[in-house]
Amino acid sequence: MAEQETREKIRVLLVDDHQVVRRGLRTFLEVQNDIEVVGEACDGAEGIEAADALRPDVILLDVHMPGMDGVEALRTMRERGSTARVLVVTSFTETRSVVPALRAGATGYLYKDVDPDALAGAIRSVHAGHVLLQPEVAQALLSAEGAAPAQGRGGALTEREREVLALIADGRSNREIARALVLSEKTVKTHVSNILMKLDLADRTQAALWAVRHDMAD
Repeated sequence: MAEQETREKIRVLLVDDHQVVRRGLRTFLEVQNDIEVVGEACDGAEGIEAADALRPDVILLDVHMPGMDGVEALRTMRERGSTARVLVVTSFTETRSVVPALRAGATGYLYKDVDPDALAGAIRSVHAGHVLLQPEVAQALLSAEGAAPAQGRGGALTEREREVLALIADGRSNREIARALVLSEKTVKTHVSNILMKLDLADRTQAALWAVRHDMAD
């Protein structure tokens, strides 16, 4: 269909200190019909400048780089108003990097050995508003000290807010939640804001993990 052919591509920024990795990611992503690599950066500081200048939709960000690391770069991007969805892609398998990255604003966390097609799917998923974590990453986060704030506050949620929270944990966007519950998107946004406020959470990622930790996910 003409509308599908003219639909804007997902604009991706690659931030990784290894040129070979960036080249491999670019080579694969450039053959995707709906994804466009708009820039590259070799460290955190350069990534911040590129995010400011290019305003990408999705950033593939390495955590461990010389100089400013990915977590600090991500914090600075958020402080500067970047709304890009950030998908952390790293070969670093220690769990200590998971919590800081997600708290800094990452919406997905994958390892560099992920299947290429799965990586493209992850980019599409986070761009659509979903939270994406590999199973072992989610487990590491849930078992990390302090990864589940607001213990015991679930009772403050209304039944409808619990339904919305369960769908957030399932990775649904506001539009999908609205359709599932036969609500307007504006009403869903209000419920999401109330959930975050009542549970003292910063974002949807924390809400999704809170729901999993407290057996409120489907």
